[in-house]
Amino acid sequence: MNRSLIHLSSPSVLSHIHCLKNSKRFKSRKSNDSLSSIIQPLPVKPASRNTDDINIGEELTGALKKDKLLKLLAQFYNRDAVKKLAFENGLDNRLFHKAFISFRKFCFDSEQLPVDLHVVVSDILQGSGHVDDIFPYFLRHCYEIFPHLECMEDLKKISDLRLPANWYPEARSIQRKFIFHAGPTNSGKTYHALERFINSKSGIYCGPLKLLASEVFHKCNSAGTLCDLITGEERRYAKEDGTASEHVACTVEMASLTNPYEVAVIDEIQMIKDQQRGWAWTRALLGLYAQEIHVCGEASTIDLVRELALTTGEEVEVRRYKRLTDLTYLDYSVDKFENVRPGDCIVCFNKNDIYYVTRQLEQLNKECAVIYGSLPPSTKIAQSMKFNDTSNACKVMVATDAIGMGLNLAIKRIVFYSVMKPMMNDKGEIEMDLISTSQALQIAGRAGRYNTAYEHGEVTTFYSKDLRILKDIVKQPIEPVMQGGLHPTADQIELFAYHLPRASLSNLIDIFEMSCEMDSDTFFMCNSDDFKFLADMIEHVPLPLRVRYVFCCAPISVKQPFACAMFLKFARRFSRNEPLTLDWLCRQLGWPLKPAGNLVDLVHLECVFDVLDLYLWLSYRFPDLFPDVTMVRELQSELDSIIQVGVRNIVQLVRNQENQSKGIVVEGTEGLGMQDGEDAEFVMKTRKQRSRERKPLQQGLEHDQREARKSKAEMKMNNSKLAQKLVESGMVTKEVLDKLRSEWEAELRGNSQDGDSEEDK
Repeated sequence: MNRSLIHLSSPSVLSHIHCLKNSKRFKSRKSNDSLSSIIQPLPVKPASRNTDDINIGEELTGALKKDKLLKLLAQFYNRDAVKKLAFENGLDNRLFHKAFISFRKFCFDSEQLPVDLHVVVSDILQGSGHVDDIFPYFLRHCYEIFPHLECMEDLKKISDLRLPANWYPEARSIQRKFIFHAGPTNSGKTYHALERFINSKSGIYCGPLKLLASEVFHKCNSAGTLCDLITGEERRYAKEDGTASEHVACTVEMASLTNPYEVAVIDEIQMIKDQQRGWAWTRALLGLYAQEIHVCGEASTIDLVRELALTTGEEVEVRRYKRLTDLTYLDYSVDKFENVRPGDCIVCFNKNDIYYVTRQLEQLNKECAVIYGSLPPSTKIAQSMKFNDTSNACKVMVATDAIGMGLNLAIKRIVFYSVMKPMMNDKGEIEMDLISTSQALQIAGRAGRYNTAYEHGEVTTFYSKDLRILKDIVKQPIEPVMQGGLHPTADQIELFAYHLPRASLSNLIDIFEMSCEMDSDTFFMCNSDDFKFLADMIEHVPLPLRVRYVFCCAPISVKQPFACAMFLKFARRFSRNEPLTLDWLCRQLGWPLKPAGNLVDLVHLECVFDVLDLYLWLSYRFPDLFPDVTMVRELQSELDSIIQVGVRNIVQLVRNQENQSKGIVVEGTEGLGMQDGEDAEFVMKTRKQRSRERKPLQQGLEHDQREARKSKAEMKMNNSKLAQKLVESGMVTKEVLDKLRSEWEAELRGNSQDGDSEEDK
């Protein structure tokens, strides 16, 4: 009995049973129609005469007249039986239409048709064959322009995401246990998980930010447990000889899934729902090779963790925590900057508000610290230390929601300057919306931190109109996290490229996302717009697919033209196998850089810092061509000091900007004057091209409608008097009537070419 029970509870059996029970939930992310909307036919050259100038088909059956050929193809296109056969062979209405346009163009433009096709067409025209006999030759053409048709089954297997737990054989080889530490901010949940981590024989900490990983790195080593630090841009070893320690603190994307550990900690598990990075938490949750996995975060993710653990046959223990300090939501707002008190942190959701608030406080002689997302980590730490230092004159902080995690701050009162924030929706679009309950609680919880000067926290808004809204938001229950993110791996894309060798990387990603099957109740496909933007930018650069994929995973902001231009330069130089030396890099950056004189300068310096981060990130993946890591890190340290000076004088920078009558710079337009004109133009063209792109299904439907109208018009013209129809529609005058009649064949050729050129677009 016990043996039977043990066998039935094994991960592989439970996984199979779970799959069978939920087979109806497994479906493609998009419909087949959506897939066909992004598939474009490959160009096929018309057949030319052979070297002997002999048309065998013509000698066997006689010459074919183009007008009769076009009429025959029109009959073929309108046959329901043909469309049914096409559908059975993987061609839906949209693909069938695209294939027909390509086939018709091939037949019309070819100087001589393939012999077998020529003979069949001739027989049909002479009444000894049926129009459906063309289908095998049409299908042969379809396989040539749509190579995915011959390997669709293989592509479906490659993009089968229904059981992602099976991707990690090391994790499936052991019986793991999950301990979920659930609680609000300042509840001690992460503290208890880290205590187990520090006291274990071996362990791995996976955090969302470099700051958090660095904090755990220092805390662990201070406690006497040797711990390494691994982020995308940095490797630091606790042992002097540079060998790996038994413990490692890393950003979640860098977690090793093949090294065995006794204990693993996954922090901020609720970020598994993040539209861009959620895949990394799903990967860690399913793939960490650890006996004991401590998951920290909001209770809203408990059900999803249990659901995922069910697919692997693993146990989940939940430990709930309450907040250690009091937190009060005030009944009054701040209203005026004169009412800002020591210990206040004013939270803004865009840089313009930060600049404005800082300027207003400075006019009242209130010195403040400033923290926002694009600042270097060291600058953020320096500003937080300045604010926390009781002997410092700085008693107020102005920050974005970047303070929500990763920084220990002694905040008495959180003041929401606004309750509206630009956010990415499920479609990957940016829109202004009210902050969520989860976001509001995460930020508000930073007030009244345990074991600081302000253990009793307070929360309010700056404007009275927002106070009631904020209270309504925090009273709402946090929406449960129902789905975890997934994304295609480099191996999967390489397999796709093997079957579709002429497709671009961004198109491979599109096809993968459209054709994949997954449990849509439990998973979603992460947004890959930034990845595809970078892929399009370097599409013309000759790089191996795996290298191209790695480059496009680089953590840079596609909103920064200067960073994108440098990314392009990196890729070009890499493709020529030329080392990216410090001297070359300094020339591109215009080093040495001057201290910021205004806000535009400051934002550009931050962008340069990101470029140096990009260099370091690539150096750990391609060390041979990015050799000067140590010197670039020193360069970055020097730049960080320059940025810190700029942030300390940010009020003066705001004033200088106003004096120059340039207004507040919009983030993402900085630094264009410091990059090559050609690269800047290319980046902006790529940006405009991507911004004009609409969703594939909508674009495909509209394209299909245009082609349907065009085809209908062509069929109508083929079956009626062309000149008369054109005159009645007002498209031509009677004066050109005779000319149209005499040039009927040329007009048909022009119509065919126009249709195909539009299709190519």
